[in-house]
Amino acid sequence: MAVVTGLTRLLASRDLDGHRVGLVCNPASVDADLNHAADLVFAARGITLGAIFGPQHGFRSDLQDNMIESGHAADARRLVPVFSLYSETREPTAEMLKGLDALVVDLQDIGARIYTFIYTMANCLRAAVRHGIPVIVCDRPNPIGGLAIEGPVLEPGFESFVGLFPIPMRHGMTIGELARLFNEQFGIGASLSVVTMEGWSRTMYFDETGLPWVMPSPNMPTLDTAVVYPGAVLFEGTQLSEGRGTTRPFELLGAPWIDAERFAADMNTLGVPGARFRPVVFEPTFQKHARITCGGCQTHVVDRRRFLPVLTGVALLSRFYKADPARFAWRQPPYEYEHEKMPIDILAGHASLRQQIETGVDVFAIAESWTPGVATFARAREQYLLY
Repeated sequence: MAVVTGLTRLLASRDLDGHRVGLVCNPASVDADLNHAADLVFAARGITLGAIFGPQHGFRSDLQDNMIESGHAADARRLVPVFSLYSETREPTAEMLKGLDALVVDLQDIGARIYTFIYTMANCLRAAVRHGIPVIVCDRPNPIGGLAIEGPVLEPGFESFVGLFPIPMRHGMTIGELARLFNEQFGIGASLSVVTMEGWSRTMYFDETGLPWVMPSPNMPTLDTAVVYPGAVLFEGTQLSEGRGTTRPFELLGAPWIDAERFAADMNTLGVPGARFRPVVFEPTFQKHARITCGGCQTHVVDRRRFLPVLTGVALLSRFYKADPARFAWRQPPYEYEHEKMPIDILAGHASLRQQIETGVDVFAIAESWTPGVATFARAREQYLLY
């Protein structure tokens, strides 16, 4: 039996009867039968769909690359405005919220600090406080489970649109739980209600929920992508290809100057738990090194319960750096609306990781340095867990 999402439970409750609502959603906002949230709200008796709000990549996720703003539009089928929250504004404005009785957020998170959808949600909570409107978050599964926590905690001064709050890279929470954490622990103070799921447990990966996988964003094609993403996303802070422009983004990593066989063999000597590395040669169709042959590896997760995505991402970074420090390069700003700090620093949440990579600190020692922060976060999150 499939997990019942917050969206389905909200519509069954009739709690929105008589309300004119704004819906924050994208193509992954579907029920177990692939009916889209906007269609369900639009067709529901007693509910008026007043506006649609889209996160990064747009309401229809039609913008493939990252850091490409989407424009506002009108939905010809449902006859409502479509507002982009990845445009000149990342927070709903008074004009956008005018006439709405509630803002409903139904977005599929993927379990990593570096994913802008959770900060679109946070910005909706902030706007709700400013403009006096309640927010309802429809909970959805964390596709990589709700138990494991891993990675560095973001430090003060490194906040950005890919990390607004001090949480680890892999947080092990659902989007509804994060909404509670952001709202209460970090003092947003909105009028928030979270509609919980039925049938979800913290041990579940997405393929155990019985729900259909719809790409949450254009470069998150499969659950395999989500599993490696909390570490592989660090490659956005380099001039190495993170596999955008291939059919396996974040699983394929490389650069034109890498000997694939030598590199994969080197990675396999490290003993990274739950993973094997296969040499690959690939040619991205767009973004970094577009139409240029790259050597590198594909990360194959052979035991996802033992796999540590952030440790693995750092190990890969370290080995790419050691392969040729003269050719390895960190990406320069701007990145995700940050124009001064190094992209790798806002991704990691501090400058230490870049310095550790450059000075050759052992990757397992780097991972050990995250332990106190993870332990503190694990204690803090307990009161916000719903399952």
